[in-house]
Amino acid sequence: MTPSVPTFYLYGEPHRLVDEGFVHAESLADRSRPSEWTIAPHSHAELNHVFAMASGGGTMRADVQTLHFAAPCLILVPAMTVHGFEWLRESTGSVITMSMRYVEELGRHDPGLPRLFDRAAAVPLAREEGERAIGLADQIVRELGWSAPGHRAAVGGAMLSLLVMALRHVDADGRPVPRPGNHVSLVARLRERIEQRFRLREPVAAHAAALGVSETALRVACARVAGSSPGQMLDHRALLEARRALLYSNMAVAEIGFALGFDDPAYFSRFFARNVGMSPRRYRETQGREAPLS
Repeated sequence: MTPSVPTFYLYGEPHRLVDEGFVHAESLADRSRPSEWTIAPHSHAELNHVFAMASGGGTMRADVQTLHFAAPCLILVPAMTVHGFEWLRESTGSVITMSMRYVEELGRHDPGLPRLFDRAAAVPLAREEGERAIGLADQIVRELGWSAPGHRAAVGGAMLSLLVMALRHVDADGRPVPRPGNHVSLVARLRERIEQRFRLREPVAAHAAALGVSETALRVACARVAGSSPGQMLDHRALLEARRALLYSNMAVAEIGFALGFDDPAYFSRFFARNVGMSPRRYRETQGREAPLS
């Protein structure tokens, strides 16, 4: 009987035995672009993944987990985990694939490293860390592409640095944790994500998951840095776009609501009136082109 979830060597390649010291690295786009940025659920019997994301993001289904993520970040996928991806188109980064034995050997340097692959995780990084992670991944790709003296040692050194970076962002159970004192960076990343996705009306929980933090941690950061809640920041951006459309376009009120992710025009009108103090139609009639937009 053919299994419903395939087991591959590398994605799309028939399963075969893995060398103990196997390490492979390639561009994320090399396998994701040909499949229209969708990787169907599959597993690898003896291979672990580390994705170093430079731009874009997406969603990963890993066994019973659904993880949302956005660059810059590291994504860890253990061997035997059934996983699949829905990438944002033209996301960039590298995927490094290692045998279980290779990870165990790296664990001689620190016993915490193999535990990184106890469960799938998306580990958010600050911008400067992301640049360093991408640099390390690029170095691994280059070193694996030739046979200069010491290239295996160079790969091992870069891989250790990459995994230590991940290790410093997870708790004892392998779950990503926010770094203390990093509220400004977190709120900046939230604002960037809101700007890209505010028309989708995603819940705060989806944004927190994509940023790799709890809803509580996100609320605390927003309160300290922005003086508001994540939900208020989402609503403020949607309202700004609604006011712009009401003043500077001929779109119907219902069309504006649909464009901002509201399926029910009546609900959009109530949302607008509750926050602005008048209905969208009344706002358009009375405010004119002199209305403030902030």
